[in-house]
Amino acid sequence: MFGIQGRLTFLFVVIVTLVLAISGTYAQYSLSHELETSNLRLRQGVLTRLQTSLPSALWDLDKAKVDNIVAAEMLPPELVAIRVYDTSVGLFSGKLRKENGSIIAIEQDSQIAGTPVVADLAYRDAGAAGNAPKPVIVGRVVVNFSRAQIDATLAAEVRRKVIEVLLLDLILVAALALSLRIVFDPLKQLRDGLHDLATRGSDEVGELPDNRRDELGDVIRGFNAIQRRVKAIIARTREAEDEARRAAVTTAKALADLQRTQESLLQAERLASLGSLVAGVAHEINTPVGIALTSASILMEATEKVHKSVADGAIKKSEILKYLETAEESTRLIMNNAYRAAHLIHSFKQIAVDQVSEARRRFELREYIGEVVSSLQPKLKKTHIQVDIDCPPDIVLDSYPGALAQVITNLTLNCVEHAFDADTEGHIGINVKADGDWVEMQVIDNGKGIPPDMLDKVFDPFVTTRRGQGGTGLGLNIVFNLIAKQFAGTISVTSVLGEGASFVLRIPRVTPSEGDAQEPHADARLHA
Repeated sequence: MFGIQGRLTFLFVVIVTLVLAISGTYAQYSLSHELETSNLRLRQGVLTRLQTSLPSALWDLDKAKVDNIVAAEMLPPELVAIRVYDTSVGLFSGKLRKENGSIIAIEQDSQIAGTPVVADLAYRDAGAAGNAPKPVIVGRVVVNFSRAQIDATLAAEVRRKVIEVLLLDLILVAALALSLRIVFDPLKQLRDGLHDLATRGSDEVGELPDNRRDELGDVIRGFNAIQRRVKAIIARTREAEDEARRAAVTTAKALADLQRTQESLLQAERLASLGSLVAGVAHEINTPVGIALTSASILMEATEKVHKSVADGAIKKSEILKYLETAEESTRLIMNNAYRAAHLIHSFKQIAVDQVSEARRRFELREYIGEVVSSLQPKLKKTHIQVDIDCPPDIVLDSYPGALAQVITNLTLNCVEHAFDADTEGHIGINVKADGDWVEMQVIDNGKGIPPDMLDKVFDPFVTTRRGQGGTGLGLNIVFNLIAKQFAGTISVTSVLGEGASFVLRIPRVTPSEGDAQEPHADARLHA
């Protein structure tokens, strides 16, 4: 590809050549028209003179006179031959121009080069009677004209014009090459300077000489000023990069500390949940154990009285019947409350073991959800909230029950704490359905709902509406991380303010092995 200098030179050469070609073509056309006009006048003059002078000489059969007239007309080089024919004799006289320019007489009729022009020779007898003598055709004349002179003149003119165009083009190229160097040499210096500034270190690039006192000198001085400014910017950029690297190291360290802190907070939240579970267990078991203990004490006291009466030998039938009644009632109370305590201990033990263990096992989902809800009864019985479970009995998961218990616990308690005011009646539904290899669980409530501006942030850590009232904002974040990371599932939330909220979980029946889980992602949607 040509540079600007080459393209300018080419453009000027093309323009000049085009102008000269148009001018030369017009001049050639004018010259050709002029030569054709001159040739036409020559033909007309020759024929007019021959038609004037030859008829009388031919009438008199004066061959010498005819030869002289023909020889006189052969002077112009455009004439190739003149032949005079008599009506009775035939070829009477003729002259021919040879290639070397000499003129010879024509002895016999033959083929002659050139363009022939034929004219009749009419003789008018002046001595005849009457006012208008009748002309008599005494012969004819054939004149052969040549275009060689015209063609040679036109060809010479073309050659002259071509040589003129070439010389002007050469002169123009030389002049442009010398004049454009004044502009493009400084531009080449600027180009080289910019290339060095872009490819080499700024400290290695020197300023361009600015001793010119013209417009290009101003450009060079501007370039040097820009170069100095660029060097200053580069120096500041390097300082900023060093500072950014130091800040990045500090930020990475702070991020690592924050992640460790977050993990600690998450673990503390899980342990706090376990502690709440233990407290609930103690409170819930205290009642049946207390009743059993009281019944056992009553039974023991009645037994001691009967034993004393038997030892004294003063036992009565009424005392025995009263003892049997007391024993029966105490035994019934002890058995019922012991069974109740055993059931609670079994459920709480399984949930507690699952919450502190990462063990994976197969378990029946409906039964397990019931055990989790049972473990929440110490919290739920203080409210007016009813929890209903709708789950088919044949759904079996191969997964992590402890993590699932954490998810159900956090979602249920989130509804209890955020969806309803104190002493407000409410309903929480845990609905489960199978979907092929997946299980879809829906936790819904008919509470206050989630504000639209918080709907897309409910799974973010430390986001809570109960800041300063015991809310940490980690409950739903723990749920999100467990569902996404440990179960390789998804969780989404929808809510209409004042009409409750719905959390939809999708988890596989068989949890993938570690490393196959999906990246966490939440799908929070607001439905009007």
